[in-house]
Amino acid sequence: MFPEADIPVVQLSVQPARGAAHHIALGRALAPLADRGVLIVGSGHATHNLRDWRRNASHAPALPYVDEFSEWIAQRLASSDDASLAAWKSKAPGATRAHPTDEHFLPLLVAYGAAGERPQVERVHEEVIGGALAMDAYRFRKAA
Repeated sequence: MFPEADIPVVQLSVQPARGAAHHIALGRALAPLADRGVLIVGSGHATHNLRDWRRNASHAPALPYVDEFSEWIAQRLASSDDASLAAWKSKAPGATRAHPTDEHFLPLLVAYGAAGERPQVERVHEEVIGGALAMDAYRFRKAA
């Protein structure tokens, strides 16, 4: 993607105890770095229930909560619904099953926040592995 390795990269650790709103705000605080050429990448899963994944064949169809959760997230990102994203655990369908723990979801919110207020959102990849791991990938750009 960047063969010259000339793009600065900043590595952060998520802080699950601080919640989703903190991670959106953290991303917003990082937003000015993009103007300076810093690439901000959030790595995780749209859903991450390894117990359900282990129980399924590698090509099993998506479990219903996986599709419901992934679509809920896609819609909230596209509409810049920060309040719902911050309250994802109580508002998203199947949230606690989709993410028994937060650390694989919070990087998405940092990357989303780093694109500033009301960013342009593009889902660039959509795939479910083993019925339970949604591997959705998003690109966030600052609003035009």
